Amino acid sequence: MNKLIFETEPTKEKIQIPDELIFGKTFTTHVLEMDYDSEKGGWQDAIIKKHENISLSPAALVFHYGQAIFEGLKAYKQIDGKIVLFRPTKNLERLNRSAEKMCIPQVNIDFVMEGLIELINVDRDWIPNKPGHSLYIRPVMFATDPMLGVKAGEKYKFLILLSPVGPYYPGGFKPVPIMVTDKYVRAVRGGVGDCKTAGNYAASLYAQREAKKLGFAQVLYLDGLQQKYIEEVGTMNMFVQFKNEVATPRLSGTILPGITRMSVLEILKDWGYNVSERDIELKEIIDAYNNGNLVELFGTGTAAVISSISKLKYGETEIMFSDDHAGELGTKLYEALTDIQYGKSEDKFGWNVIVK
Repeated sequence: MNKLIFETEPTKEKIQIPDELIFGKTFTTHVLEMDYDSEKGGWQDAIIKKHENISLSPAALVFHYGQAIFEGLKAYKQIDGKIVLFRPTKNLERLNRSAEKMCIPQVNIDFVMEGLIELINVDRDWIPNKPGHSLYIRPVMFATDPMLGVKAGEKYKFLILLSPVGPYYPGGFKPVPIMVTDKYVRAVRGGVGDCKTAGNYAASLYAQREAKKLGFAQVLYLDGLQQKYIEEVGTMNMFVQFKNEVATPRLSGTILPGITRMSVLEILKDWGYNVSERDIELKEIIDAYNNGNLVELFGTGTAAVISSISKLKYGETEIMFSDDHAGELGTKLYEALTDIQYGKSEDKFGWNVIVK
């Protein structure tokens, strides 16, 4: 059985969290680190140590063949002072599914949960007290073998980084414009589109840059074969509210099975909405907008929780909502989720895991 080793003690000096937190720029004092070596029997003991640079060979497999996966989740300081994690085992289960498909050894979820809780306790003073703030958690795994050759590695490093973050929308919950692309494809069936692997995000950067130049926040991808069904935005799952249905693209192996997506589906069903996971044609959305059957579009993800859509553009076609006011259902879902996360309402689903 692996052990958890504390290489350093909790920081004694007072933590200075910047007033203006830029997402992913500020990190806590410590990390959790664990190495895998097939010749030594697999995963070694985990260490909670100082956050510092690591040393890798220039020949490390990850640099050349892309064996890298990661996750993203958050810890919240609730209004009564408790620190909680939101559905963390679901993220670790997804990490293991990504690992399997990328030929990376899976981790013991119970052991990693124990280490994560201890890491957060060590760096608990880094969790901001301000409304809408949280502690972003980034587990990452990658191949470290110092060799060239297209093969699955025999050595891996697993790290958990912590980063205090502010609200995704500092100016308030505002809708964002997105554009649909049929020029670029994010994933195809039979690939790794349902994995949180680094290459998927690298492949989205060019389309994202083009969209930003045109004034759009994100890119909505279509299916890779027929270019007619909506799939996901680079960092969000998509939801479409019709008058009599709330629909989201089904998990066909080409989109990421989001934890927030899963939570939204459960909440909507609990509220009595007619919810579907199915193929959704872009034409169906445009037709529904033209005939008055389209109510709202929104995205879901860990960073923003809910992103209401102000405008959807495809070629010369534009679907327009409000630039200033988020959609009613998206707002309601955002409040429901964040109220559970920050302890403002009852966690009747049992999603929060108490750290302390």
